[in-house]
Amino acid sequence: MTTSPPPPSAAAPQKQQPTSATLTPLPPFQPDLYQRAWSSIPHPTLPLLATAHAKSVTVFSLATLTKHSALTGGHARSVRTAAWQPARGSGNTKRLGLVTGSFDATAGMWSFDEEEERGLEREVRFGGNSEEGDDDNDGGKEWEFNLVLEGHENEVKGLAFSPGGQYLATCSRDKSVWIWEDVSSGEGDGTEDDWETVAVLSEHDGDVKAVAWCPVDLPNAKAGARRGNYSADVLASASYDNTVRIWREDADGEWVCVDVLTDHEGTVWGLQWETKPRDDGKFPRLMTFSADGTIKVWSLREEETPDEPAAAEDSNAFRSNFGALPNTLRRSLREEWDCTAVLPKVHTRDIYSVAWSADTGLVASTGSDGIVAVYAEVDESEALSDKSGGEQEGEDVVMTSPSPQQQQRKPTWKVLGTISSAHGPYEVNHVTWCKRFDAGAAPERRGREEMLVTTGDDGVVRPWQARIA
Repeated sequence: MTTSPPPPSAAAPQKQQPTSATLTPLPPFQPDLYQRAWSSIPHPTLPLLATAHAKSVTVFSLATLTKHSALTGGHARSVRTAAWQPARGSGNTKRLGLVTGSFDATAGMWSFDEEEERGLEREVRFGGNSEEGDDDNDGGKEWEFNLVLEGHENEVKGLAFSPGGQYLATCSRDKSVWIWEDVSSGEGDGTEDDWETVAVLSEHDGDVKAVAWCPVDLPNAKAGARRGNYSADVLASASYDNTVRIWREDADGEWVCVDVLTDHEGTVWGLQWETKPRDDGKFPRLMTFSADGTIKVWSLREEETPDEPAAAEDSNAFRSNFGALPNTLRRSLREEWDCTAVLPKVHTRDIYSVAWSADTGLVASTGSDGIVAVYAEVDESEALSDKSGGEQEGEDVVMTSPSPQQQQRKPTWKVLGTISSAHGPYEVNHVTWCKRFDAGAAPERRGREEMLVTTGDDGVVRPWQARIA
């Protein structure tokens, strides 16, 4: 009798799963950039948003939705991408850093003036106060261009810091991924930049569009470092060759490809790691999106008792799946990543960007068709039960039906809502979730409530209020 109540009580929360999303445009960030903008990257803790466009980066305040500062003069051609550097130094000497990737084939390291960074800390606390937030002192807010990373032969398409900041990965039209290591002493005020190349990975057959590091601080994220064969750092790269490659550092310090994901039928424009801890405690999943109009979810095949002899037995089948593999894809270091879900079809053209919320687990996507879509992962049983009364649920169920004997619910994805022509006739290049610090958010929810931000060819950086029901 006591074991009977848990199923109903476990099912009850499922009724409160999200069923719809309404996106309402908020006033766009000012000023308009009046030229194609590629991406907008929120700072992980401060109310700042870095937008790459032309030969510069404009940093907007999330408190005032206006320009905070700008990075100019470091690149000869357009800045394609940017990433915030994990905090360096300690105490009052912590430094704000940003890295930029450009069509001039270089990456640039920037830092913010030390005194002004203390102003940023004040902005976190008083961002909702218009008297504090509208300080008209942009002229004193200076970014310093510290270092140029050279080596790529063509434009830098993407870059990303490892979670701890020890490594920086850059990727390029030259079909390569470079891994740079921070070899700064770590002493003093943390203002010195010293990076050296530790690996050049040239196994893709086309432009490498994006790189992303697995968030290793999540529960079980280190589980993949089986039997000490390689480190916990995991890098994924997406390419024009329609594939995604998974990379790890082995015990000898060599970066090796441990799997190749081949299910896409078009350019893989990018990827996103799951940053919300999983209820089942398993390794973070990877989401990939492509010119084929699909968004796929990949899961690491985690064996309960991973045996090297057992792994060797199916090596022939593994090789047959990928053909002649380079030596760096070593049998002893290989992994198996399976496509475990395909999100419902929404986009009619290339999908350029996907954002996976660390808070809610909701996913947003956008692309060349100008559509912005929001998705939620739900129990398959609920998606099936919703089928009778929904308008768009016909496409919701994308995975096979669960066994009646299985108590565990199988997740699937459903569309919560879409917006067409989000930037009018222009393509939308990027979408991201970020915290709200503006005066329009309820005071008690500032810094906690999420909104969407889209960036387009029209040079507009547009925030959206997301109402989830």
